[in-house]
Amino acid sequence: MIKLPGKKIKIAVFISGTGSNLKNLIIFSKRKNYEVKLVISNKRNAKGLIFAKKYKIPTKVYYLKKSSKDEKKILDILLKKKIKLICLAGFMKILSSSFIKKFKGKIVNIHPSLLPKYKGLNTHARVLNNKEKYSGCTVHFVNSKLDSGKIILQKKIKVLKNDTAKTLQKRILKEEHKIYPKALQMIIN
Repeated sequence: MIKLPGKKIKIAVFISGTGSNLKNLIIFSKRKNYEVKLVISNKRNAKGLIFAKKYKIPTKVYYLKKSSKDEKKILDILLKKKIKLICLAGFMKILSSSFIKKFKGKIVNIHPSLLPKYKGLNTHARVLNNKEKYSGCTVHFVNSKLDSGKIILQKKIKVLKNDTAKTLQKRILKEEHKIYPKALQMIIN
């Protein structure tokens, strides 16, 4: 899909929280054909910004309260930094359809469920409330409908009898760390 002979693909990672998927993508990028060149957050105190600074990756914070104005600023910096792919990693804001159109087919997201089931928030609690036998995570392309883009890769895990939303979340997060870099390799090659 995205290939530049002999060059690493420049990616931006959008975060809102702890940044464990960001950290994982940075570590994998050291030996893969992409590099994290920018981290964008909608929260100034997002713990993931610490990882970016540790690895000397530029960061920007946009609160997205005035969405179109902030999105314009984001697009400008993405173009300036020659970003070819955006990875959403726990980014808790919905991007506008006009923003998505400008990066059509070049925005991916990781979601903590087996899409198309359990789109949106509180996925682990909903999985447990519905007594599902399996859950997992999905890397997918982003389109204008929430968690509805084409699936790139999924990992299924068994829901254990003693699982709580927190224990299920931790187990799924470990799988997210495995499949997100794999999915990037699939789309970059």
